[in-house]
Amino acid sequence: MTSPSFSRRSLLGAAAAVAAGASDADAAAKRWAAKPPEGFERLSIPGKVVKATRPDSRQANGAYPKPEAAQELFAAAMMGLTGKSSLREAMATLLHKDDVVAIKPNGIAGRKTMKMASSVELVAAVCRAVIDVGVPPEKITIYEQYRDFLFATRCITDKETLAPSPELPAGVRFAVHLNKETEMQDIVVGGVPTKFCKPFTSATAVINVGQMKDHSICGFTGAMKNITHGSCLNPHAFHAHTASPQIAHLYAQEVVRTRVALHVIDAFQVIYDEGPIDVNPRRRVPHDSVYVATDPVALDVIGWELVEKLRKDNGLPTLQQAGREPSYIRVAGDLGLGVFERASISLREIGA
Repeated sequence: MTSPSFSRRSLLGAAAAVAAGASDADAAAKRWAAKPPEGFERLSIPGKVVKATRPDSRQANGAYPKPEAAQELFAAAMMGLTGKSSLREAMATLLHKDDVVAIKPNGIAGRKTMKMASSVELVAAVCRAVIDVGVPPEKITIYEQYRDFLFATRCITDKETLAPSPELPAGVRFAVHLNKETEMQDIVVGGVPTKFCKPFTSATAVINVGQMKDHSICGFTGAMKNITHGSCLNPHAFHAHTASPQIAHLYAQEVVRTRVALHVIDAFQVIYDEGPIDVNPRRRVPHDSVYVATDPVALDVIGWELVEKLRKDNGLPTLQQAGREPSYIRVAGDLGLGVFERASISLREIGA
């Protein structure tokens, strides 16, 4: 993986733009910053990423993980991240029983094929772990941008009624924001007014269940973009110039960085080219893994590294050579949103 080529002037300009946007809407930013339950401090581990892997993790169709494998890998990864001896103890370092929790999967890649999306099996494992901490099911909302995206995750079985999958605990709620459901006023990000959706801002803690994939605009997407562009109401206003530095600017807003408690990556499969929509199965490979982190920058660095390796192994140019290097990841590091330098990132690999 090559480091993005940013000048000092461009980085200072990016930081200034974020500061200006925050200044323009300072009252809104402060109002929508999330606060954990009184007396509770969420665990944050900069620069640490944990990968749990099991070779036989997928079902016979090759697309979906076995429910028991999703549960086992998520538990192993979380215990590896936190150092706790059980999944319940691990989740209790991040969530309080009084939290209102939103879970954001990623369904865009599976919208056409139903073969590549955040899996209901992993989302269900996350839901059970949240409930085990003491959060009631009715205070957990799984949300997506569009009905087709949520349907692709198989978390719902009917697009119209949002009928839940039997894999999920009873009582968990669903929402589709359609780029219009919000309760907040505008904030200004890089000179562009925007808002975040109600399912996101109604939560005190958000769990991101994304994927690792090539992206035709941004080069690579994993943790950060699933939150920023999947939760704001005008994502297409932040796609120009490979969405760099816009993804970093959006994630830097208080409404976002104070709210996302955990990043979980469904990496049972990875798209290394022609993403994000899974239209060419030859560009999708099995990976049989779950990654977790509280640091979205470090996690995206690891995902970018993996996609670059897969591209090289398959005779493809680097993302920089392809003209879509995900330079927003470095900008996010420079803005203090996480660790960018690979030498400072710890990747712990666990075989479950």
